[in-house]
Amino acid sequence: MEAASSSTSQCSYEEYKETADWLLARTEQRPKVAIICGSGLGGLADLLDDKTTFPYEDIPGFPTTASTVPGHAGQLVFGRLQGRDCVCMQGRFHFYEGYSMHKVTYPVRVFYLLGVKTVIVTNAAGGLNGSYEVGDIMLIKDHINMPGFAGQNPLCGHNDVRFGERFPCMSDAYDHELRALVKQTAEEQGCGSFLQEGVYCMLAGPTYETIAECKLLQKLGADCVGMSTVPEVVVARHCGLRVLGLSLVTNKVVTDYDSVEKANHEEVLRTTQRRTQDVQRLVSHLIPKI
Repeated sequence: MEAASSSTSQCSYEEYKETADWLLARTEQRPKVAIICGSGLGGLADLLDDKTTFPYEDIPGFPTTASTVPGHAGQLVFGRLQGRDCVCMQGRFHFYEGYSMHKVTYPVRVFYLLGVKTVIVTNAAGGLNGSYEVGDIMLIKDHINMPGFAGQNPLCGHNDVRFGERFPCMSDAYDHELRALVKQTAEEQGCGSFLQEGVYCMLAGPTYETIAECKLLQKLGADCVGMSTVPEVVVARHCGLRVLGLSLVTNKVVTDYDSVEKANHEEVLRTTQRRTQDVQRLVSHLIPKI
């Protein structure tokens, strides 16, 4: 596996195209919507009909090792959801696994070359906002890219204009119309009582946050914190794709030094199991409206 700090790990347009052509030759689906599933949320792919499944290790250009994170199956699933052709990542690649930002975001540019127009990103996140409850779904309206502050941005390096312009705007990263559709759909499906809207902050991980870090992030205006999503969103917007982001609040961050609570991945997966049906219902009824 390549070192995450490598600046020479940038992929060429031809590599992305080889992957896209390989996939197009092996499935009849021509998806316009891509769904990236976070920890424990891979069940979204189970909703697809007429499925064609590709393990990541079989796909040219994808990392050759399956995801090392529990709750991430490590396969690409093509199929139809509510009559719409979709492609679903059951598990994503993470910077903390040792992949470069270019590899973390590799599938997004492949989606663009497949003809995808909209990317739905989901994740499991810690709740920083004191009004959020475990099991809430946060509609992402903006993000804070902490790795980007430290120079780890997937757009660093040579810019290929076939994907997008050198300096893409991020003030409108999360599509306003799609967010309105989510709110409407949530009310229709009885999910409105636990739908929030806020700011997602990405940290590199894999450690969970210290109490001091959580307090700092709260002061910065972050409502949820996690270890993914932002790199994929940056590359998707660079390609001109519409983006919708959903965070499942799986735990509340610890901000009290006297607390005996500790963040752990088992709690994350337990919460996603409890709420996964609601997330699936929300996304499946949203797809026909996009």
